[in-house]
Amino acid sequence: MERFVPITDSTLYPIYEKVQAEERLSFEDGVRLYESPDINGVGYLANIVRERQNGNVAYYNFNQHIDYSNVCILHARCHFCAFARKDIKTDGAWEMSVDEFLDKAMYSIDHGCTEIHSVGGLHPKLPFEYYLDMLRGLKKRMPQVHLKFFTAVEIHHFSRIFKMSVEDVLIALREAGLDSLPGGGAEIFAEETREKICPGKLSAEGWLEVHDIAHRLGISTNATMLYGHLETTEDRVDHLIQLREQQDKSGGFVTFIPLAFHPANTRMDYLPSTSGLTDLQNIAVSRLLLDNFPHIKVYWIMTGLKTAQIALSFGADDIDGTVTEEKITHMAGADTPEAISAEEIIQLIEEAGRLSVERDTLYNEIIREGNQWHRKAA
Repeated sequence: MERFVPITDSTLYPIYEKVQAEERLSFEDGVRLYESPDINGVGYLANIVRERQNGNVAYYNFNQHIDYSNVCILHARCHFCAFARKDIKTDGAWEMSVDEFLDKAMYSIDHGCTEIHSVGGLHPKLPFEYYLDMLRGLKKRMPQVHLKFFTAVEIHHFSRIFKMSVEDVLIALREAGLDSLPGGGAEIFAEETREKICPGKLSAEGWLEVHDIAHRLGISTNATMLYGHLETTEDRVDHLIQLREQQDKSGGFVTFIPLAFHPANTRMDYLPSTSGLTDLQNIAVSRLLLDNFPHIKVYWIMTGLKTAQIALSFGADDIDGTVTEEKITHMAGADTPEAISAEEIIQLIEEAGRLSVERDTLYNEIIREGNQWHRKAA
């Protein structure tokens, strides 16, 4: 009996044939996927790739977010940002001392976290030793915990203000305890659109260069794309293709996370929030175009838990983690929880018909007994 293919948009059939043959999709294919009215058909195609690469598994982790400061020299430049403040005297600004950061990070030990995620604004005055001492202090207290710190924009900022090469910055941070880089700061690569939403911010070329150098040094990184603002369909596809080309070149990206723009409390608050269908569309298309990325993450903080659950059948194989006190998206109006329990995540995954697997940052399986954990032997 011929297998039923749940695609109602006939223009998707050539893409279906490519997916079945494991052929790389083109720029034009990406545009077609974004423009297709058949969201279920696009999701069906993405799920083929998702299950081919990761089977029925859906990953999650125990992680803690700590943002060390929101003081940023680009506070007036990034029009989509509700996080940054001009200086420490500005209402809503904060700046943690190293000791305050280390004390807050004890949550990770007490609750068995395997990862700490930390980013901040581009602070004009904190010395380089501040960042090194933070990393050293954490590694001394919790050597097992993976430290995923500093976006490419922050790394470039350190290079500029401390008069060091990007490579030397990364080497110094790695020696102090840095394990990997998050994917933030990519926003949208298209130059014209990037200039409208964050004029003066590190360019797409600069962002990719930092990740290229990190990969050459053996530092794994993530990648993101901010969607739902002024970008066009072509901008989205261009962004994904550039990431794919960089991965072909340096091979160090671990996962891709599409980030939904939240307009509240920003200078772009006249824009509507993204819909659930748009969120699913971006998950699915990214899975189909990024054939050399091992994982696609749905960031439940931005999409909401219900959409995240559905996204596990639209290309995503990772639902992120317990998080704990996320600030950046919530300052832009997110009404999702700031943290959820592992039990809630597991329930969401299993209700979606997936097998829940706890992972560390690099997707090693975690074996856990209460708050005690270890990485499963290969």
